[in-house]
Amino acid sequence: MGILYNFAPVKLIIDIGNTVVKMVAFRGEEPVDEIRAEDGMLSGLDAFVAQYRFRSGIVGTVRACTAKEEEALSRLPFPLLRFSSDTPVPITNRYRTPETLGSDRLAAVVGARSLKPGKDLLIIDAGTCITYEVIDARGNYWGGNIAPGMQMRLKALHEFTARLPLVEAEGLVPGMGYDTETAIRSGVLRGMKYEIEGYIKSLRAKFPHLLVFLTGGDHINFDTNIKNIIYTDKYIVPRGLNKILDFNTSLLQSREGDTH
Repeated sequence: MGILYNFAPVKLIIDIGNTVVKMVAFRGEEPVDEIRAEDGMLSGLDAFVAQYRFRSGIVGTVRACTAKEEEALSRLPFPLLRFSSDTPVPITNRYRTPETLGSDRLAAVVGARSLKPGKDLLIIDAGTCITYEVIDARGNYWGGNIAPGMQMRLKALHEFTARLPLVEAEGLVPGMGYDTETAIRSGVLRGMKYEIEGYIKSLRAKFPHLLVFLTGGDHINFDTNIKNIIYTDKYIVPRGLNKILDFNTSLLQSREGDTH
């Protein structure tokens, strides 16, 4: 099995977020390398492609690509699947408006299920926004909620008030703030912590064996009892895109087989 894995085709997974673009090389079901474009563009793509003999790829994006990005994607020397609301996925999507569903949200659900199939799952993605997604053990995705992320909350307190300063996320987080800086930081970070814990408690009443995945760039300090029930994986969204690519490749091969 190890030999087969080593010679499995390498696939390019591109996850275009609101602020960061992640480009991940997958061999089989596991990531082997990645680069991040912090400028939110596809900088570094050509060099990354030159490193690997990619056989196929997939791109999921939460925003419209720029003309420069589209030109870079069009140059790729292998088939590239554009993930959209019309793309088949290996779960049952019960979201009422799939055309408005962010690609990262759906991919995160697919990615988590690929790691824990047959389980009730809550996927929390703490990035620009913080999202909560629920998929049951039978593979039914029921939807989720969207809330402001950490930086958005910190900036909102500054921009929508007359005198509150813009506070950095790094720093002391006391139980109760003893000055304006700690009051804001504790209010935001502890508020997010209590929010997440509340979602977990509420959903566990409905799904007693609920498993929780946490991904995204924001770091949140949980109490030990919460930490013990949370799986962390920074590749949840790329894993989902990779699974969707494999699923569509299998569908295509099956159709081609039926025509011969």
